[in-house]
Amino acid sequence: MHATGASDPPEDVLVLTSAAPGRRHRLAAFAVVPGILVTLFALTRPFAELQLPPAPAFVPIQTSALFVINLVTALMFFCQYSILRSRPLLVVANGYLYAALILIPYLLAFPGVFAPDRALIGGLQTTAWLYILRHCGLAASLVAFALFSRSERAAPQPPAGDSRLLLSIAGTCALVLVLGAICILGDGHLPIVAADGRRFSTGWLIYAGAPMASLYGLAVILLWPLRNTVLSLWLLVVASVHLAAVPISFFGSPARFSVGWYTVVIMNLVANSLVLSVLLVEVSNLYRRLLQSVRAHQHEREARLATGDALAAMIAHELKQPLLAIVMRAATGVRRLDRPAPDVDKAVGDLRRIAADGHRAGAIIDSIRANFRRDSRAGAAVDLNQVAAESVALIRRDLRRRHIRVEMALNAHPAEVAGDRTQIQQVLLNLLTNAAEATANRPAPRMLTVSSENHEGDEICISVSDNGAGVGAEHLAQIFNPLFTTKPTGMGMGLSICRSIIEAHGGRIWVSPNSPTGAVFQFALAGLVKP
Repeated sequence: MHATGASDPPEDVLVLTSAAPGRRHRLAAFAVVPGILVTLFALTRPFAELQLPPAPAFVPIQTSALFVINLVTALMFFCQYSILRSRPLLVVANGYLYAALILIPYLLAFPGVFAPDRALIGGLQTTAWLYILRHCGLAASLVAFALFSRSERAAPQPPAGDSRLLLSIAGTCALVLVLGAICILGDGHLPIVAADGRRFSTGWLIYAGAPMASLYGLAVILLWPLRNTVLSLWLLVVASVHLAAVPISFFGSPARFSVGWYTVVIMNLVANSLVLSVLLVEVSNLYRRLLQSVRAHQHEREARLATGDALAAMIAHELKQPLLAIVMRAATGVRRLDRPAPDVDKAVGDLRRIAADGHRAGAIIDSIRANFRRDSRAGAAVDLNQVAAESVALIRRDLRRRHIRVEMALNAHPAEVAGDRTQIQQVLLNLLTNAAEATANRPAPRMLTVSSENHEGDEICISVSDNGAGVGAEHLAQIFNPLFTTKPTGMGMGLSICRSIIEAHGGRIWVSPNSPTGAVFQFALAGLVKP
């Protein structure tokens, strides 16, 4: 049996590089975040040059938070790369790793944090240039991400081993060490961008504003056509937020601990938190989708096992009657022959009946296979009166052994329907056997009645009633359910098979209490219309 996992998530929604952004992503990226930033810009721009009291403790707190955010973001991108082996992911992962690691010398060189009115390492220009290099490096990684994404779409690259990952991390660490050493040891040779520990020089706009605006602007231009994926969309937002911070930070008289400086710091935190937040949300959604997929597969497996159990129970239930008849008749035939004067004629009759039961078992197998193939039912005319009489004849010996008397109240006219004779006989044999078992332990007289009648227009109704134990009211609603049984040794498949066969023939089957005791099982099929 083949089943498609309809609940499986498509492969392209499991990774950020190919997952399409939903309406909420687009709304947040193009409306909510820009709206907040525009409001923040409008509120702070008139006061951008207003100097606030220094707060040295704010710097290590903000820098530490930024370090953790960038490092966790880089680790998550590296994890994605280890699965997908995508060069754009490797580039942006190293970009965030670079942005995190360069904050270490930046914080150590920040004036007044670890030592009053001076830096722990480096000189006056060290922190400013590390800030510039950090933003230029992050913006360059976004530009490279966009370029590699375009080239990878045009010509996908073969998966690379772990060596590329390790070499890229080593290269990023080496780059940070080299740039940190240059800014710390060569502080006196760097272009002047910081006038003192708080104010920046006029060269700040040239050396910081121009390259940062150019690189972030280029990233925005290159990422805009790629905004149809979640990751590219939010990297576009990050580049846009950093680009929007340039006018606040670099125009006028820029200085540390001013309203404009605090605004840029907050925007920097927001921009760096965006991608991490999206990564965490999407990873959670991925876990949820995978969990749903796993649960769906578990349910599908349980359903297959249940179907297999039901099929095994159906085959065992349906073959039990002809096989039991074969065994009993074979034993009888042996006894007839194992005599001083063998009764050959009767033994031959037993053998013929064994052959007939074998053919009936084969017909049952074919009928079960037809049920699972959903083939169209044979449209041959079947006389329900004749099938009912044959079914009673097949179990008459068992009824006599149980001292059960059978009454036949069949319609005098032929009760013809279109259907599969073997399957309809299965239904009648199941109903007759159940009635016999329900009546066997009751006191005499034990009665079983089979009747046929016209029912509701052109329908023909067959009834099998008994005066046995009956069906409890609490069981009526589930008596036809698979694997439900009230008998200690029952399989719970007989009545379920009956319902499946009757419904497959376009009919219906039901049960009602008999009076004064017992049950009445009835099924109705559409009668053949005479031409």
